[in-house]
Amino acid sequence: MDAELTARHGRVHEALERDGLDAALVCGTEYSGFEGAVTYLSGFQIVHRYAYVLVPREGEPAIVFPAEARYVGEHRDSQIGEQVFADRPGEWLDYVMTVRDYAALAGAAEVVPWDVEFDLARAVKSEAELASVREGVEINVAGFHAFREAWEPGRNAAEVLAPAERLFVERGCGRLTMNMVLVGVEFAIARDDTVFGEFTVPSLEIAGPGGHWVEVSRALGTPSDEVKRMLEAYEEYYEVAQTALRAGATAHDVHRAVSAGFTQRGYHLGHVTGHSIGMTMIEHPRIGEGVETELAANMVFSMHPHAISADGEECLYMQDTWLVTEDGGVPLAGLEMKIFQ
Repeated sequence: MDAELTARHGRVHEALERDGLDAALVCGTEYSGFEGAVTYLSGFQIVHRYAYVLVPREGEPAIVFPAEARYVGEHRDSQIGEQVFADRPGEWLDYVMTVRDYAALAGAAEVVPWDVEFDLARAVKSEAELASVREGVEINVAGFHAFREAWEPGRNAAEVLAPAERLFVERGCGRLTMNMVLVGVEFAIARDDTVFGEFTVPSLEIAGPGGHWVEVSRALGTPSDEVKRMLEAYEEYYEVAQTALRAGATAHDVHRAVSAGFTQRGYHLGHVTGHSIGMTMIEHPRIGEGVETELAANMVFSMHPHAISADGEECLYMQDTWLVTEDGGVPLAGLEMKIFQ
């Protein structure tokens, strides 16, 4: 394994030692945004079905694939030497995710949840990871501008998103994109039966060539008076986050600080205010009420307050990827916080 992957395994080993566990098993599926734990520890990207990485506290790791679907991705991309193709992975592993494989354990090991601890072990990004994040943000911003240039009232969502998706694939994202638009206050797949009016809210989420997910978007068009008031709250959040997203603050403190402008105006927040983001799209900690996890320098967060009007009819949702530093949050996209015309 290269130095970066070796360091990642080292952080997991330290956490296993701390918690008195014998091994960690991370599980990934082809569901977009949730295959990243396997990639994080192996370099392998799941294309089809699922895979697991077993990391013992002592000894060598293994990556495990279901034999019934021999191709689940490019196996040579894995930096883990031991590749196991098991007829029933649950008979080979100590813990797996699928119900069928879990049943094969038959009490052979004590299984404990360790997802939060694993996320915290990978939450602080290395310099190599931060380079990957920055590359992804650059691609995402270019994709937003491609979307913006194609957008106009009367066009449908599929034809407007197509230039952005083409750019994402050309720049190395492959199939790691999850891009949508909001119809009313709900997220929807960008299809040709969604026709844009005078105001549009895209949601653009991609992972660049390095596999790190990022989220950057801005609304487009002519906002209503209600949405203009939401924009005022967004402008306040954008300023506050540059101080609030600092090492030593808790996720709860950050949530309270950045959501104040929305709640004071009487808006509901329909989605999490923000969340840690990496090779898995949504990682722990989330930025939310009662989450007392302390932030550290070089954590990366997606922030996207989802402001919904009291009548549930209007909303504003814009995304940014932020870097936590000792002094505060740095918005990596550099996009002005505004509604683009």
